[in-house]
Amino acid sequence: MKESYAIETRHLTKRYGEQVAVNDVCLHVPKGHIYGLLGRNGAGKTSIMKLILQLMPATSGETLLFGEQVKRRERGVFQRIGAIIETPGFYPNLTGTENLEIFAKLRGTIRPDAVEHALQVVGLPYKDKKLFGEYSLGMKQRLGIANAIMHDPELLILDEPTNGLDPIGIAEVRAFIRSLSEKEGKTILVSSHILSEISMLADDIGILDHGVLLEEETMEELKK
Repeated sequence: MKESYAIETRHLTKRYGEQVAVNDVCLHVPKGHIYGLLGRNGAGKTSIMKLILQLMPATSGETLLFGEQVKRRERGVFQRIGAIIETPGFYPNLTGTENLEIFAKLRGTIRPDAVEHALQVVGLPYKDKKLFGEYSLGMKQRLGIANAIMHDPELLILDEPTNGLDPIGIAEVRAFIRSLSEKEGKTILVSSHILSEISMLADDIGILDHGVLLEEETMEELKK
């Protein structure tokens, strides 16, 4: 089994009656890389991520994570993954630290300083008094990523992490996603509908349209 890929999908397909949301997608995400999944809204990016995470069943095809075929939510495999799919859900009347402490207990995170470390990585204060409901969009996205990395996963799956942010927020999120790859050694699958963002962030790119993977290439080859 090819271990060089953190994620591999083989002819992954999802149908809703006559509608095909994901059509025969063969995706290859190399270990240690940032892979950008590029496509307009409704192209099937979120559906692919949900299929990879087994959040919904595929109509046909298969997913391999770390070289192993996944047919159900196997705890050992999914402990190695952190994800944000669509809008991160937190309690608005609690602080960022309090929210993460709840998720750490639910997840059974072992590291005693997991919450503090995750907040430090994304540049948010530990034990701050500010409630989540008072956070800016950028802070909310940062907290979502902190929750995703709290258990020190090898693989991150981030669905449109810069969506709705201003240019400064986008640059900040882009910088620490790149830092997670370069300094923490994470493999990252990130989706976006903005070509310029993917081109500045990703090592590899997959171009998706109407559920079809049109092209898969390294960013270097694409720029040539």
